[in-house]
Amino acid sequence: MEKIKQKIHQTISNKEEIQQIIKLLSNIDNSKSFALGIVIGRLYNAFYYQTKRILNREPTESEFAEFLEFVKSKKSDLENLR
Repeated sequence: MEKIKQKIHQTISNKEEIQQIIKLLSNIDNSKSFALGIVIGRLYNAFYYQTKRILNREPTESEFAEFLEFVKSKKSDLENLR
């Protein structure tokens, strides 16, 4: 439970990044929003985990921007979630 509490705090403290993701994907069909949330959450988590694991640090703003560009490039795939 302590790890989950830490993850909630970490997520809340990254509001600007989350708002950027929301803005990027805000026009996707609302009926798919729950599934999309799970997929984006997994991608976002993997991005942070791999940065910390491989580089032993938090991702930089430019790395996050690169992550957003990657998500943007996959937007049409994400819109086709079933």
